[in-house]
Amino acid sequence: MTERMLINGEWVSAKNGGMWSLVDPGTQQEIDKIPFGTAEDAQAALDAAADAFPAWAAKSVFERCAILEKAADLLTSRIDEYAKRTTEESGKPFVQARGEWAGAPLYLRGAAEDAKHLGGRWIPSRAVSRRIDVTYAPLGVVAAITAWNFPIYNVNRAVASALAVGNTMVVRPSEFTPRSAFDYARALTDAGLPKGVLNVVNGDPHGMGQAFLDDPRCRKIAFTGSTRVGKLLMDGASRTVTRLSLELGGNAPVLVFPDSDIAAVVKSGVTAKLRNAGQVCIAPQRFYVHASVMGEFLAAAAKAVDAEVIGHGLDPKTTLGPLINEKQRDRVADVVHRSLAKGGQAICGRTIPNPGFFYTPTVLHGISEDAPILHEEAFGPILPVVPFHSTEQAIALANATEYGLAAYVWTKDLNTAIKVSEALEFGMVGINDWYPVTPEAPFGGVKQSGMGRESGLEGVHEYVDVKTRYFGGLG
Repeated sequence: MTERMLINGEWVSAKNGGMWSLVDPGTQQEIDKIPFGTAEDAQAALDAAADAFPAWAAKSVFERCAILEKAADLLTSRIDEYAKRTTEESGKPFVQARGEWAGAPLYLRGAAEDAKHLGGRWIPSRAVSRRIDVTYAPLGVVAAITAWNFPIYNVNRAVASALAVGNTMVVRPSEFTPRSAFDYARALTDAGLPKGVLNVVNGDPHGMGQAFLDDPRCRKIAFTGSTRVGKLLMDGASRTVTRLSLELGGNAPVLVFPDSDIAAVVKSGVTAKLRNAGQVCIAPQRFYVHASVMGEFLAAAAKAVDAEVIGHGLDPKTTLGPLINEKQRDRVADVVHRSLAKGGQAICGRTIPNPGFFYTPTVLHGISEDAPILHEEAFGPILPVVPFHSTEQAIALANATEYGLAAYVWTKDLNTAIKVSEALEFGMVGINDWYPVTPEAPFGGVKQSGMGRESGLEGVHEYVDVKTRYFGGLG
């Protein structure tokens, strides 16, 4: 399949002829050549989206959503084909890539339903001669800059909500996983999406980001990535008062209370932690375990980690694939090294199999409170396990982070579940649940994990302007 960027309904090369060597992280071998453009390509995509906006916004929500529903059907029929290509470029096991693609139609259908029921409201007036109502209007052109760890989920949740309510879009996916975004866009165009409504460009992240920030027609940027880049976008957005949705870093604590089924928590927790090799924003990262069950937890964790099958994502036996690139693998190794330098031990792991950007899952124990693994987003297959002695101590340890995306509580006691979940300073809390994400509910964090929400009715509201109308002189 010849890869091109999608601009104004046409599959095109980069205007400067630039190309990007796409590498399979499981083999370190080149698998494709992808157009790699500049701000000029981003500007062309913005122009196309701006031109397409009036006609797309003028369609009824039912017309727009019919296209999204058809695209959902096409994605369902192409899951295996698309998932294979996602595995090749991201490294994640095929079953996980397939699961990501299987979820995409649900988000399209969910956004379509929420958009149909967006409605508005009538406000009783103090004056009998006045009527007041509230309606919602699409923003205009929306840009999305997405990360490589979930190359479909990150793109789809923004596109689904934005298009459903009448916006047009320019998507700049990660250069490490661009084909997944191209495939997604191909399904929407095949479903009848008008030209220019969705554009996908690949290229220089800084130049394209600046193009989005500099153009006043770009009314919003939805970003998934690091807190550092999110702050730069916040600074740049002040120039044109561009609206932002930011999903930034995470450092999810897990509080395991002694009344839990420890064997079951460990088994499911290791699976959740090692999903996509730990490269998940909401991945459980810091395991705080009650001291009375610490020994049982560590023994079960070491056994579960050692049972993982490391290999290429297309091998059906593989349960743990590679990290996305050499830089990420070295970063994970470095945070483990710096953490152990402050004390503690690795009871398993710490090896780097080759070829491929692999890192053996590692369980850390006895580390100090200031160990980097407890304060930095590791984004890798590392499980630090720390004891706690009281509920109050567990809450304090969990909240001792600048991040606030997701947290987890494992207990059979309802009082503990309510008390602890209310005290945790995070946007999402999983209580006896490792996967706090679904099309029906809002996704997002607090503190330095970002702002805004994606998905659910709250996610749809992120892509509309509120308009209040006053009708006077009536009777």
